Amino acid sequence: MSAVDFGAFVAELATESGKAILPFFRAHHATEDKSGGGVFDPVTEADRAGETIMRHLIARSFPAHGVLGEEFGTENADAEYVWVLDPIDGTRAFISGIPVWGTLIGLTRGGVPVYGMMHQPFTGERFSGDGRQARYEGPGGLRTLRTRDITTLAAATLMTTTPALFKGNEAAAYARVEDRVRMARYGCDCYAYCMLAAGHVDLVIESGLQPYDIVALIPIVEGAGGVVTSWDGGSAAGGGAVVAASNRELHRQVLALLAG
Repeated sequence: MSAVDFGAFVAELATESGKAILPFFRAHHATEDKSGGGVFDPVTEADRAGETIMRHLIARSFPAHGVLGEEFGTENADAEYVWVLDPIDGTRAFISGIPVWGTLIGLTRGGVPVYGMMHQPFTGERFSGDGRQARYEGPGGLRTLRTRDITTLAAATLMTTTPALFKGNEAAAYARVEDRVRMARYGCDCYAYCMLAAGHVDLVIESGLQPYDIVALIPIVEGAGGVVTSWDGGSAAGGGAVVAASNRELHRQVLALLAG
């Protein structure tokens, strides 16, 4: 079965998780800090509700598949197909009432990301891809996603969640790139990668990611013509320090700067 065969099921996961999550947005709800006393790491009832319904649907439809989710951990991690779920990527934006969060639904086969969707139920937008093509569905209608072909850093737009992600050598490496680009913007979490796939942003650089933060986004960016790797050029599927670029030439230049 090819990854595209899962498209209708992923759409169902998006619809049902959106129904579970959306009533909590811009409403009074409990927020917990799961950091254990470190940097504030919020989780809400909406996070848990969204992941619960997706796990239920996966278990019902594909009981042999594995699941890796932010809120409830990993089940059947050695399965050929593993679903990688982040019910609310951008929980800080969510609890602040800002609609730049999204539900990430990723699928790996043999550890390789093969399908992904970012669903924003408040705006009614869906960005999806299988590594070969990517598309947008939302208020603007249906369209194919393509990255733009800017190949010079001086003309590029860079995004990151916050420069505070980077410490020590990573901070210096990130600064070398930001110093060379036309414009840098902060925030947006998963939305930044989708805007790269849509041709509005050229680079996204982050660190400290978990697999559920990035797996769903890789097939979207790659399907739109972009590149997503770790800072050393390897697979980004495991998270960590990640760079996404709109094309290979820009990606090459950024990796060279990050390496120093």
